[in-house]
This record gives sequence, C-alpha cells and structure tokens, in this order.
Amino acid sequence: MAQKQHKLLLRFDRTLSNSLIKQIAILCGILLVTFLLSFLFLNLSGSDWRNFCHEHKLSTWLLPLYLLIDANAFNRLYMDSDVNGWMVFACGITYLIGFLVFNGMLVGVITNAIGNRVNNYHNGLNHYLKSGHFVIMGYDEMVPSIIEDIFSKDKDAYILLLSAYDAIKINEKLKKSVAKKQLDQIIVNYGQRTAMDYYDDIHLENAQEIYVVGNRMRPDHDATNVECVDSICNYLKTHPSSPRPARITCVFEDIDTYASFKTSEIFGEVRELGIEFFPYNFYTGWAQQVFLTRSYKEKGNPTVEIPYPSVYGDGIGPDDPKFVHLVFVGTTNLAVSFAMEAAHMLHFPNFDESTKRPKTLITFIDINADKEKALFKTRNRHLFELLDQKDNILDIEFEFINGDIFSDKVQDQVKAWANDKDSQYLSIFLSMADQRNNFIMAMNMPDEVYDNAIPVFIRQDKADNFVTNLRKADDKENTYSQVRDGHLESQKRKGRYANLYPFGMDDMAYCSDDTSYQRAKLINYLYQTADYNNSRFQDFTALSSTSADIIWADADKYWQSLSVASKWSNLYCAYNIPSKLASLRAMRGLKPDDFSHDQQPLSEEEISTIAPVEHNRWNVEKLLMGYRKAKAEEDKYLHPEFANELKKNKSFFIHHDIRPYDELPESAKQLDIEIVRFIPWMLKMTEKQKT
Repeated sequence: MAQKQHKLLLRFDRTLSNSLIKQIAILCGILLVTFLLSFLFLNLSGSDWRNFCHEHKLSTWLLPLYLLIDANAFNRLYMDSDVNGWMVFACGITYLIGFLVFNGMLVGVITNAIGNRVNNYHNGLNHYLKSGHFVIMGYDEMVPSIIEDIFSKDKDAYILLLSAYDAIKINEKLKKSVAKKQLDQIIVNYGQRTAMDYYDDIHLENAQEIYVVGNRMRPDHDATNVECVDSICNYLKTHPSSPRPARITCVFEDIDTYASFKTSEIFGEVRELGIEFFPYNFYTGWAQQVFLTRSYKEKGNPTVEIPYPSVYGDGIGPDDPKFVHLVFVGTTNLAVSFAMEAAHMLHFPNFDESTKRPKTLITFIDINADKEKALFKTRNRHLFELLDQKDNILDIEFEFINGDIFSDKVQDQVKAWANDKDSQYLSIFLSMADQRNNFIMAMNMPDEVYDNAIPVFIRQDKADNFVTNLRKADDKENTYSQVRDGHLESQKRKGRYANLYPFGMDDMAYCSDDTSYQRAKLINYLYQTADYNNSRFQDFTALSSTSADIIWADADKYWQSLSVASKWSNLYCAYNIPSKLASLRAMRGLKPDDFSHDQQPLSEEEISTIAPVEHNRWNVEKLLMGYRKAKAEEDKYLHPEFANELKKNKSFFIHHDIRPYDELPESAKQLDIEIVRFIPWMLKMTEKQKT
C-alpha cells in the first residue's frame, strides 16, 4: 500500500512540474470539489439561502462559486441584515476554503508555470522552430564554425542545435564565439541525436539542412553518427508527404572511416529519399582551407580573413624547374590527411613524362617513420604499387625520414632544404601531437628557414592569437645588408616570424566550399551531356543558347542520381582548378592575383599543356580512392578483342586508364582536353550563380 502511495505522489509531482495544462486541470478539479462542498454546507446550514438568492437575483449555483472565488462576496453577505448566523457560518467556511485554495493556489500555479517555462527555456525543453531551419545534431568545438558558415550564406537563418549536453553551458560557449545579434536566431534543444522520439519536437522533416556532428572526442563518435543518419532516414520514411532537407552533412573523425564513405553506397537510403549525403572530416576540411581557399577567419573577429601563402609560389608553368616540397613533422591524422589532399590537388605542367621530373614531394619526419610508412602504404596500397616501381608513372612522391625534428641530423636536413630555393617550393607543417613542441619548434627553426621566408604552418588546438600577433608584428620590411667581395649588398626582408601561420584550430574546423561544389556539378553535367561517339562535350554555341536556370536544374538532377565515388571524382577535379589557373597565369606572364584573364578562352597550346596535368591528377585520384591499374591480363587495350568483357572489371575498382597520358587512346585524351577547354565556362557559370 505504501508503495502505491509513493507512486501516486510521484505521478502528482510530475504532473505539477511538467505540464501547465495538467496543473490547470487539477485546479479545476479542486474547484469542482470545493464547489460541491460549498453547496453542501449551505444546504446543511438550515437557512433558507435559496430565498436569499432569489431576493438578490442570484443563481443558486452561482452563490457557492462567488463565495469561493470572489473575496468581496462574503463581505457583502455578512453586512446583509437578513442573513442568519448559520448561513454566515456556512458561507464563512466556504470563503475560507476559497481564500486558502484559490488565492494561494492560483498564484502558485501561475508562478510555477512561469518558473517552469523559464527553466524549460534554459534547459532546452521549449520548441519553437517548425520549418525552414537548419538543424545541428550534437555539440563539440566544431559547431561555432558550422554556425558561422550557415550565417555567411543566410544571415536571417534560424538554427536549431539538438544536444544531450547541458543547454545552459552550450549557450555560454556560444556567447564566446557567435555574434550577439545572431544568438537570438540559435535555439538549443535537449535531445539524443539517435532517438527518433525527439525528432517530432524539432520538426526534422521540415529542416533545410541537417548537420550530424556529435562529439569528436568520444571513441564511439563515428559509429553513433552512422546510427544517427539511419535514425533520420527511418524517421523521414514515416513522413512521406513532408518536405525533405536538401542535405545531410555527417562529420567523421576517423580518416579511414571518412575515406570509406567516399566510395561506398552505405547511405543509399539517403539518396533514395532525395537528400544529398555529404561526409565531412575535420582534418581534410582544414587541408582545403590551407591548400584551396587559402584563408581562415580570426577567432573573435570573423570579419577579418587572414590569407595563407601558396605552397606552389606564384604558379608553376611548364618551364619551371622547381618542384613543390611539403614537409610534415609528425605523422598525426592531421598530417596524413593533409598529405592525401595535397596528393589530390598539387599537379603541375612542368612534370616531364620522359624524365619523370620534377615531382611534387611529400616528406614525413617522425621518430617512428618506418612504422608510419607501413601503415600509410597499407592505407594506399594501389598507389604505392606504382610508386614503388622503378619507373613509376605518377607525378608525386612520398618519403619518410626516421628522426626527431629537434636532432642535429634533421635540423641540418631542414637547413639544406631551406637553402635550396632554386629547385623547390618548400613549406613546413609542424603537426606533432604535442602542441607545445609545435610551438617551440616554430619559434626556434634554423635561421635559414626564416631568412629564406619559408612558410611554416603551426598546428594549434585552440587559439591562433599569439602566432597571428607574432606574424603581424614582423610583417614589415626592413633593410638587410651584407658585404660580398668588398661590395655592400642590400635587400628588403621581413621579420623573423613573418611567415608563421597557425592552422588546425578546433573553433575554425568547418569550411564549406560551395564554389568547388558547384563546379563539380558542372563537370558532371558536361560528362552527362557529352557526345561520346566523338569524345566531345556540348559545343559552346549550344550551351550559350541554353538558359542558365535550365543548365543548373539539369546539373542538380544529374548530381542527385550520381554514385558517391563519382561525386568525389568530380569534386577532386574541381578542387584542382585553382592550381591550374595559377599555372595558366604564370604561362601568360600575369601576376598570381591577376584574375582578369581567367575567363578568356584557352589557346590550343595552353590546352595541350594543361590536359596532361588533368590526367596525372586523375591517376592519383583513382589510386587514392582504391582503384588499381589493370594487370596485363586484364588490360582491355592489350586485348581489344575482349574489350567489352574486360571493361566490366571497373566494378571491381580496376581502371584501364590508369597509365601515362601518352599511352592513352585518343578518345580518353580528348576528354581531358575537353575538361581543360571548359574551365572558363565553369568560372563564368559559378560567378553568375553567386550574383
């Protein structure tokens, strides 16, 4: 019996604390009971109270109610000389009940309701947004950069952040990183991102976009995010008539998990729902900021963009004798991801297929370099199958150096690279796990690194301010002089730390590149509408006579039906366009920041120079995505009589066109030529899209 009583009390307390409607219902129930008691007391008083009501033109049902809820009703009745003592007594009891219950309880209910409303707001239990909002599921240090990215595209956007983390603490964190005027457009709601019970409250089906973030510090992060995407799909299936979010962006922490989602159709259900699925990785996102967009926004001052230097100088033309050399100190996930993205993006027209030089060189320095090399080769076995050949066909190289960056041996090697300005474009990335070591090394590089203005990128977890302020203080030219053979030589130099750049900060972790994304759609559109009998894209006349709106609509349609691997292939092709443009400017004798001729048609000589670059890039892309070169017994070009059967091996990630450009059939060469020829058209189309 006692247990039942406790359960009853628990249910009563929950009712009082959780629901205003139930609180009012309880109040109405008490009112009904007390009304009946009031009616009963008046009947038991022995007075003819009904005559009293009739004389004063009161309803017999209203007098008991007036005595309960109207404080003045008893006073008026008490002053009436026609009322006998028992009736006054009965009415007094009724009045006292009403005074204690309603004057106290009604105020308490209202106060409690307001208090609950405020508490629910602070704890993320109130729900406001019903459609057109952006949903971020989970919270970690990446979230402020996602919010900033959303507001950069739509300043009037409303963002709903769903997290099981303390809503009050999340709001406090957001106050430090989000502009005050935008905080009113961010709603933090409590909820588990994998539990569909919370999805109705946030109207997930009516969201514009969904970002599945989670907490990257948790070991089960990636698995939980996969579960979350599955839950979203299952939920949306139960709302077939509702609008759909345009895109689900899912964050993956592990670089191997992330890589697998570039080629697999594990989230085919998302595409079947008409939603685009986009995997995102913190490390590769940062690599694109450094190599592609080449800028970042200062913490606390997002309106100021600080440019990163180009790792390929002012652009590499076909006669440039120098190669790009990236040195990564440490083989952390960040360093490995940067190296992979560099291998995708950094391809140049000075690579000579006959001499196999110069090549982009990616160097890792680590005390466990041998072990890290074995892991790296295992991850990219088909790439290294070609790299390990004596006469490999690729225009990139990897090397692993065993050693401590603080040792004399490694320091001497860094000095030699820094002094070798005539043969390489050197950049150094300090990406060790110990952030303090990164900083110590950056402050104490060999003098040759500072004297030769070698860019040094310093991994910092949190703030960039100290490194940024150091660079700003030294980013001014002074005259440096020395005497050679009795002659004074002078030159302008910047300060010691003028070429130090922080990168990898958590609060600037998300960077969307819509321009490359749009170009990737256009690349796919050109392939989808190509004349494959002649290996030609649509001619410019046909394209210019077609409305841009129609082209973009078709591009979106073709993109939605594309496989994940094909989407990434088009994206990596788009990511390489900036370095191709830099090479074209160098070939045209233009300054690296002179964009005035980018949209002019390419000459046949320029096309023939850049087309092999596109194929060299494509070779590496396919190998990094898991494809391998066809063996002699699988090669459709060596066995043309079985070409139709052998080309089907592509479904097993065997590609026949992984070979030197000169060994391609003319039809395959022509498609590389077409991609290069249409670069100006893609630039024009994406520029129009921005406006």
